[in-house]
Amino acid sequence: MKFLPLLALLISPLVNALTLDALQQRFAEQPVVRAHFTQTRTIKDLPQPLRSEGNMLIARDRGLLWDQTSPFPMQLLLDDKRMVQAINGQPPQIITAENNPQMFQFNHLLRALFQADRKVLEENFRVEFADLDAGRWTLRLTPITTPLDKIFATIDLAGGTYLDAIQLNDKQGDRTDIALSQHQLTPTQLTDDERQRFAAP
Repeated sequence: MKFLPLLALLISPLVNALTLDALQQRFAEQPVVRAHFTQTRTIKDLPQPLRSEGNMLIARDRGLLWDQTSPFPMQLLLDDKRMVQAINGQPPQIITAENNPQMFQFNHLLRALFQADRKVLEENFRVEFADLDAGRWTLRLTPITTPLDKIFATIDLAGGTYLDAIQLNDKQGDRTDIALSQHQLTPTQLTDDERQRFAAP
């Protein structure tokens, strides 16, 4: 499950997100969002959870950058054409529709999913959206299509002004919790370095 960082794609400020339509509209209005993440994976056969942290960026028109800094460096890039992952300075692994159609299709679906596209959500999940008042909300997604239903039991999202937490409950009984903080909406355009990373071959 090394591609779990893709699930962090649903990150964008929310104001009065009382419906799924309002959620989708709000996500569509944010060109670039940056945040800090802390990820904790609880595996039933391990005595201690696995923890990692770092920074991420979502550019609406370009894709996702996920930069893990601890416990080891890992960089992930996802756009419409490829997924590139580099661990600890090793040569990057590149996944495209040509060399791994199933994995690419899975990750492409996740990107569309976490833009809160209602059509995609309702085609692939049983959706339970709840307004908790005082600006708080939750969204539970139960997969109804493959490959999502083979991997996840449920995906739970929770937030207020921003998405604050993602909980992934997989079919093996393991759980991954992603906490998001320090959200930044500026600069609203990619920096030169960020543009170069998306443009790299």
